[in-house]
Amino acid sequence: MRKRAFLSVAALAALGFLLPAQDGPKKDVGETVAKPRKKGAPAEAEQPKIPSKLTRKDKLDVSEQPDFKVDASVVNVDVAVLDNKGRFIPNIPRGNFRILEDNVPQQVSNFGTGEAPMTVCMVIEFSNLFQQYYTESWYQTLQASYGFLQTLKKDDYVAIVAYDMRPEILSDFSTDKSKAQEAMQRLRIAAFSESNLYDALTETADRMKDLEGRKAIVLIASGRDTFSKLTFDKTRKILQNDAVPIYAIGLMQALREYYDARGYMGPIARLDFLQADNQMRTFAKETGGQSFFPRFYGEFPSIYRAIHEALRNQYSLGYSPSNTAKDGKYRKIKVELVNPANNDPLRITDEKGKPLKYSIVAKAGYTAPSEVE
Repeated sequence: MRKRAFLSVAALAALGFLLPAQDGPKKDVGETVAKPRKKGAPAEAEQPKIPSKLTRKDKLDVSEQPDFKVDASVVNVDVAVLDNKGRFIPNIPRGNFRILEDNVPQQVSNFGTGEAPMTVCMVIEFSNLFQQYYTESWYQTLQASYGFLQTLKKDDYVAIVAYDMRPEILSDFSTDKSKAQEAMQRLRIAAFSESNLYDALTETADRMKDLEGRKAIVLIASGRDTFSKLTFDKTRKILQNDAVPIYAIGLMQALREYYDARGYMGPIARLDFLQADNQMRTFAKETGGQSFFPRFYGEFPSIYRAIHEALRNQYSLGYSPSNTAKDGKYRKIKVELVNPANNDPLRITDEKGKPLKYSIVAKAGYTAPSEVE
């Protein structure tokens, strides 16, 4: 029995799984994500700083524009209707959409459809907790990250953020994919053994909330959080308010099952990973995104396609809330497809006339404005 225990621990350590490095953060490490220095490159202090805030390069400068206030408010809701294979269902008439705010039907005032470029920030977990050099989980992280980056189109904006103890912007928003590819080269040797998911997500969402157009966070992570300053509940509220859709890709699903089936994973570790999966599902659902937990590398292309379908092809709905109180409270939104003749759920069929199962992806709510004196 002792020999078997010794072998299992050695196997876990070799794959960088469940047994993070025990030395902890090293005091002489200056960066949270390792950045190799090229020969002849200037000293660290002389190198240009990465911007501390995500911005769109072509964002309109409104610093000199006149300020004005209006009493009317419109809530915009981007909705994707997907079939059971993750494909966008087009040509649904405006009259079939029903929006409920706190279970009260609302009058849809704006409606539109179309395909548009995406603005995506890839938030990638890269710490010694699971991304130790040349382990299976390290390889899977890079495979998922590079794979999604290669599916982006010419006009799509992308930024890269990696996190361990803290998030670091590796490349700012740009349509130049070569900048993102260069930034990804820094994902080689992880520095710290912390994985502060909550801090990374909220900081990124705060920076993206005012960007125009179709935007999203693509989270590639285990879902574990070890040392964030924020709690899970506070993170949920911030993400709900910022309303940036999160598309989460959970790592190490097959690896976890492999060790669990052989008795190498204890009940605490099993519970930690189940909690991590549920956190990612919650963040995605409440922000109007989706969550994916692939067991095989062959699932990645279909996941990328589902994200593209949901972001590029959307129904844009808008309504003026019947509840005009400026109380700062969170209001739940529910989008339904109905038959206006009888208010029954809408029946959608495929080319052969067979009923088609579908899902509706939309944000779960918003926070009403507060009264300002």
